[in-house]
Amino acid sequence: MQILIRLLKSLNRYRWQLAALILLVLGVTATQLVTPSLIRRAIDDGLTRNDATALAHVALLIVGVGLVRALLGFVRRYTGEWLINRTGYDFRNLMYDKIQRLSFSYHDSAQTGNLMSRCTEDISALSRFVGQGAVELVHIVLLLAGILVLLGQTSVTLTLIGLAPILFLALLTVRLGRMIGPLFLIVDRTLGDLSSALQENLTGAQVVRAFAREEFEREKFGNANRKLYDAQVRVVSNWGFYMPTMMIFIMLSTALVLWFGGQMVIAGALTVGELVAFNAYLILLAQPVQDLGFIVNSAGEAVAGGQRIFEVLDVDEEIKSSANARIAPALTGRVTFDTVSFSYRGERDALSDVSFQAEPNQVIALIGPTGSGKTSLVNLIPRFYDATSGRVCVDGIDIKSLELKSFRSQIGIVLQTSLLFSTTIRDNIAYGRLDASEEQVIAAAKAARAHDFIAAFAQGYETVVGERGVTLSGGQRQRIAIARALLMNPRILILDDSTSSVDTQTEYLIQQALSELMRNRTTFVIAQRLSTVKRADQIFVLDGGRIVQRGTHDALLEEGGLYKQIYDLQLKDQEQFAREMMFLDESEIAEEDRGDGHGARARSAETRMANAG
Repeated sequence: MQILIRLLKSLNRYRWQLAALILLVLGVTATQLVTPSLIRRAIDDGLTRNDATALAHVALLIVGVGLVRALLGFVRRYTGEWLINRTGYDFRNLMYDKIQRLSFSYHDSAQTGNLMSRCTEDISALSRFVGQGAVELVHIVLLLAGILVLLGQTSVTLTLIGLAPILFLALLTVRLGRMIGPLFLIVDRTLGDLSSALQENLTGAQVVRAFAREEFEREKFGNANRKLYDAQVRVVSNWGFYMPTMMIFIMLSTALVLWFGGQMVIAGALTVGELVAFNAYLILLAQPVQDLGFIVNSAGEAVAGGQRIFEVLDVDEEIKSSANARIAPALTGRVTFDTVSFSYRGERDALSDVSFQAEPNQVIALIGPTGSGKTSLVNLIPRFYDATSGRVCVDGIDIKSLELKSFRSQIGIVLQTSLLFSTTIRDNIAYGRLDASEEQVIAAAKAARAHDFIAAFAQGYETVVGERGVTLSGGQRQRIAIARALLMNPRILILDDSTSSVDTQTEYLIQQALSELMRNRTTFVIAQRLSTVKRADQIFVLDGGRIVQRGTHDALLEEGGLYKQIYDLQLKDQEQFAREMMFLDESEIAEEDRGDGHGARARSAETRMANAG
C-alpha cells in the first residue's frame, strides 16, 4: 500500500485527467446499471402485457444507452492509455536522470542489465496499473455499490443470498493479492538477472569467442532463463488455482438466485422481469469480479516494479553540488591534496594520507605497480568520488564547494578505455562542446593526429561509428577521445594511460601533439612510457595507496628505491634503444628523403624512435 500511495501522490500533476477519467468511469458504470432495469421493463411492461409499443420504446432506449456507453468507453480507453504512456514517459525520464546523477560508487556495484530492466519492464508494469488496473478497481467499486443499492430495492433477502458467495470470492481475492505481489517481485528480479547476463554476453562477445566459452555462456544464460521460467510458473500456478475457484463462487451465486428467486416468483413476491433483472445484475457483476484477478495481477506487478524503481530513486546522491555551491571561476590549475585518504565502499584504503601540490602548467606523472592507487588519485580530481578524509582543492578552493558542471567543464579526461557513442565521428569529438564549429572540430582532430584517417573515410567526419566505437581500431578510438578532450581546452588534463591502446608509431604521433597541447594546463598522466615520465615536472611514485617517492626523473634515479626498480624493469630498455637510434646516419636519411620529403627510411626512423618512447 505504501508503494501504491506513493504512486498516487506522484500523479498529482495529472489530477484533472484523473478526475475526467473517474467521471468517464462513472458514466460507463451508469449505462451498465441502466440496462438490466430496461430489460425488466421490457419483460414486465411489454411481454407480460403484450404491449409492442412498450417493447419498441425500451428497445430504442437500449440502443441509445448502448451508443452513449460506446462513446464514453472510447474516451475512457483513450484517456487511460494516455495516462499509461504519459506516466511511463515521465518515470523513464525520472529514472534516467537519477541514474545519470548517481555516483560512480553506485555504478561500481550495480548491474547494467538490472538497471535496464527497471527502466523498461518495471516502469511498464507501474504505468499499466495507473491507466488500467486502478481504473478497473474504481469501476468495480462503483458497479458493486450501484448493484447493491438496486438489488436491495428489489429484495434484501435475495440480495444477501446472492452476494454470500461473492464475499468468499472477495476474501479469496485478498489472499491472492497477498501472495502474488512477492511472487512478481521474484519475477522482476530474475528478469533483471537475465538482462544482466545477456548484456554481459553481448558486451564481451569477443572475449567469449576468443576463449571458446560459448557453451559455458549458453549454460549460464540457460540457468538464468530457467530461474525466470520457474518464477513465472509459480505465478501462473497460483493464478491457475484461484481463477477457477473464483468462477465456482460466481456460478454458485447465480444458482442460488435462480433457486430462491424462482420460488419467490412462484409465490408472487417477485415478477419474472425483476428476477431476470436481478440475475442480469449478478452476471453484470461477475465479469468485473473476475477482473479482480487482473487487478490483483496488475497491482502485484506494479508494487513489485514500484519497489525496484523507488529503490533507485531513493538512493542518496553521494556526489552532488551542495545547496550553496558556487560557480567555478576560470581555473589556473593549481591542484592540492591535503592528507587525502580514500576507500571504495568502506573497504581497505585505496589512498592513504596523500599530500601534494601541482602548480599550474606542470606535468605530473603517476607511476607505480598495479593497484597502487594511480587511477583512484586522478578520479578524485573531477569528483568522480569524494575523499574519505582530507581535502582536494583547486586554486585553493575545496572542490566540494564548487558547482559540479561548471567545475568539470574545465577538466579534460582521456580514460584508459576510450568509449565512443554510436553516432558520427564529429558528434563524438564535439561531445563536450556541442556548439563547436566544424573548424574547431577539425583543428582538435589534427592536433590529436586523427584528421588523416578520418578524412580517408568515405563519409569523413559524418562517418557513424559502431556501438562503443567497435568499427574503429584501438588507436583510432583513442585519438578521437583525445580530440574530444582537447576540444574543451581544459585547464586540467587527465590522461589515464591514454596511449596504452595504440601502436608505437601512433603513440609517437600522439606524443608529438600532447607535448604541445600540455602547455598552459596542469596535466596528470598515468603512463608506462619513458618519454612521458622524463617530460614530467614532478613524478609521483605510488605504492599501496601512498606516495612513496616524488621528484624528477634524474633525481629519482639517483635516489634509488621503487622508481629505480620500475625503471630497470620497464623503462631502461627504452632509453638504451633510444641512445642507439641517435647514431643513425642522418645524412643517409636525408638523401633518401629528397624525393618526396617523407621517405621510407625516415618513417622507419620515426617508428624506431616511437619504440624507444
